Amino acid sequence: MKAQLLIGLAGALALAACNNATETQEPAAQATGDINPPTAETALPDTSTPQGFVDAAASSDMYEIEAAKIAEQRSANEKVKSFAQMMITDHTASTQKLKAAVAKAGGVGLPLAMQPKHRTDLDALVAAGDNFDALYANQQIAAHEEALALLKSQAASGASEPLKAFASETAPIVEGHLSHARELP
Repeated sequence: MKAQLLIGLAGALALAACNNATETQEPAAQATGDINPPTAETALPDTSTPQGFVDAAASSDMYEIEAAKIAEQRSANEKVKSFAQMMITDHTASTQKLKAAVAKAGGVGLPLAMQPKHRTDLDALVAAGDNFDALYANQQIAAHEEALALLKSQAASGASEPLKAFASETAPIVEGHLSHARELP
């Protein structure tokens, strides 16, 4: 039994060493000098595809909910806290509607985690200190402008009818959020 375990461990170590020894830069990185080319984890999804749209929309909802939870805890401004509660309620509902549209669309799935850019924004909120309300308001404006553009594009030219319908139904809500975000202190 010990011999089998040692052989398996030796094989795994050999594969790991081989993988590290043969790692090379991607051709695009060689041409541009970028030593950290986009990977599957960091590259933005192609939002013109059904899966890319779902990835972006789901990540947006995840970010909005988590950022709002932070705002509820960190902000001293009642207007910001009220906005945050609306974000939690509306983006939770949006996520449920997106799940239903994904089920009808077929061939696409929901991501398990938010995109790195949204994670970075959350990290900035956590570290904001006394500048929290201003940073939250600015992030909300940018996030809702981006989400609105994503939804309008999908509603106009998406390839999946259930996802187009979701985008058409959700865009006016996000437009309302954007108006509210622009009024935050």
